[in-house]
Amino acid sequence: MLQQNNLGQVCGAETGFLVSSSPDTVRAPDVAFIKRERAEQVGRVRGYFPREPDLAVEVISPNDTYAEVQEKAVEWLAAGTRMVVVLNPRKRTATVYRSLNDITILNEDDVLDIDDVVKGFKFALKIYLNSVPF
Repeated sequence: MLQQNNLGQVCGAETGFLVSSSPDTVRAPDVAFIKRERAEQVGRVRGYFPREPDLAVEVISPNDTYAEVQEKAVEWLAAGTRMVVVLNPRKRTATVYRSLNDITILNEDDVLDIDDVVKGFKFALKIYLNSVPF
């Protein structure tokens, strides 16, 4: 839906984003979204994307600690990412960070509404939690 409607670019875990400079710090979320307008401003990129994504999604894997993933979420927000979603397949939850003061925890029966970042986009969280392989 995102790419078909020309809303922006979805990037996988292999895409790095510059989150700070001096020294350069590049991070790669599990999934990211960049609005079309922002992607067009930057243009074609070789290497890592020189800005933060609009949306970063992190999945807590069996080897991650909750503290490590929370640190990533805070780092994304500090870089200017508008929303960070942390999926926890083991607990069947999603933590949505819109800022350090606006944090929502959803369970698998909730609907994740990211309309404030991706216009018109909301989905049943259960569908995505069921697709995570652990």
